Amino acid sequence: MRHAYLAAVTLMLALVATAADDAPPNIIFVLTDDLGYGDLGVYGSTMISTPNLDALAEQGLKLTSYYAPANVCTPSRAALLTGRQPIRMGLAAGVIRPESTHGLPQSETTLATLLRNHGYRTAMIGKWHLGHTPEHWPTAHGFDRFYGVPYSNDMIPFPLYDGDEVIEEPADQARLTERYTDATIAFIEEAGDAPFFVYLAHTFPHIPLFAAEPFRGQSDAGLYGDTVETIDWSMGRIVQALEEAGVAENTLIMFTSDNGPWFEGSSGASRERKGATWEGAYRVPFIAYWPAGLPANRVIDAAVTGLDMFPTLARVAGASVPEELELDGADIWPVLSEGADTPHEEILFFNEDQIAAIRMGDWRLVVRSYYKTWDVPLATAGYPLLFDLARDPGENYSMAPDEPERVERMLRAIEAANERFEVPEPPPFPPQ
Repeated sequence: MRHAYLAAVTLMLALVATAADDAPPNIIFVLTDDLGYGDLGVYGSTMISTPNLDALAEQGLKLTSYYAPANVCTPSRAALLTGRQPIRMGLAAGVIRPESTHGLPQSETTLATLLRNHGYRTAMIGKWHLGHTPEHWPTAHGFDRFYGVPYSNDMIPFPLYDGDEVIEEPADQARLTERYTDATIAFIEEAGDAPFFVYLAHTFPHIPLFAAEPFRGQSDAGLYGDTVETIDWSMGRIVQALEEAGVAENTLIMFTSDNGPWFEGSSGASRERKGATWEGAYRVPFIAYWPAGLPANRVIDAAVTGLDMFPTLARVAGASVPEELELDGADIWPVLSEGADTPHEEILFFNEDQIAAIRMGDWRLVVRSYYKTWDVPLATAGYPLLFDLARDPGENYSMAPDEPERVERMLRAIEAANERFEVPEPPPFPPQ
C-alpha cells in the first residue's frame, strides 16, 4: 500500500512538472523610439554602454536583418500589434497628432486582444501613438492596464496617463523611463499565476531628449547616449524583478525599435535614417531572450519584419489566430529557435502610402526616394536602384544595369503588391 501511495505521489509530481514545462511563457515586448541599429554595444557601439542588453543578446539571440514595418512611429506600431500592413487600416500616411481624431480601428485584432482571450493579463506601458479618443485607447484594444503617454514627446500637450486619468501634465520627461520601469515591475509583481504580456514602449531616444541623475552626463554619446543607457538600466531592473518573482526562466523578452534613428544615433553600416526609404530607416536592432525556450549566443541574419511578431507570439503563447484574419506577417519561430531561413520571398517597404522598396533574398530595389522636399519616383523615371546587400550593405552602388531580369521581376512583385493592398496613385512628379 505504501509503495502504491509513493508511486501515485511520484506520478502526480511528474504531471505537475510537465504542466509547468508546458505553461505558456510570459512575454515582455520592449519597443524603443528612434533607436538606431548601431546604438547598442552588441551592435557595435563604442560610445554607448549597454551591458544589460548586451548580456540578453549573449544569453539569447540577436537579429542582424530585422526590419521595422515602417519608417515612422504610428504605422510601425500599428503593424507590430496587428501583423497587418498599416495601409489596410488607414494608418500608413503620416502620424497621429494631438488634434487627430482617427486611430487604430476597432475592427482590427491586436496581439493584446488575442493573448487576453487566451488567458494572459495584458499591459501597455509607455508611448501608445495609435489614437487617443476612447475607441482608440489601449484599453479598447485588449490591454487590461495602461500607464503612459498618448503620442510622441515633441507634441503638445504631453500628458501622462494612468488608465484614462491624466496624472501629470506636462509629463516630467526626465523621469519617464524610470516611471515606465516601475509600472512594468509592479505589473509583474501583481501578475499572480496567470501568464502576462507587457508591451513596454519607451519614449526615448525620440527628441526632445531628457535624462535624470545618475544617467545625465554618463554617456560618451551625449544626451542621446544618456537616454539609451537609461533604457539599458531599465532592462536590467526588469530582468532582476523577473528573477526575484521566480518567473525569469519562462519569460520571453524581445527588444527592438520602431524605426531607425532620427537626427542623432547610428544606423550602423546602413544608409540614411528615419523617414527615408533606405535601409537605415527600417533596419533596427532586435534581441530575443527566453532561457526556457531559446538557445543562447546566436546571431541570425535571416530577413524578418515587425509584421511577423503577431503570428510568432501567437504560436509561442499557444493562441489560435482566427482563420478570417488576413495577416501580412509570417510565423518566424523556426528562424528564432532553430536558425531557419526566412519564410519571406519578399519584404515590402512602405513610405507613407506608397511602396518605396522591396527586398528579395539579398537584393533590395529602391523605387522611390527623397531629394530635398521631392518624393522622387525613381522607377517611373527609369532609374530604379538595385543593391546587393551581401556585398554593399550601405546601398552605395546600383547593380540595376547588370541585373535587368532581376529588376523586372522585383518591379512585377511591387505592382502585384500595389494591387493587393489597393495602393493609391502616387503624388504627381514634379510636384504641382
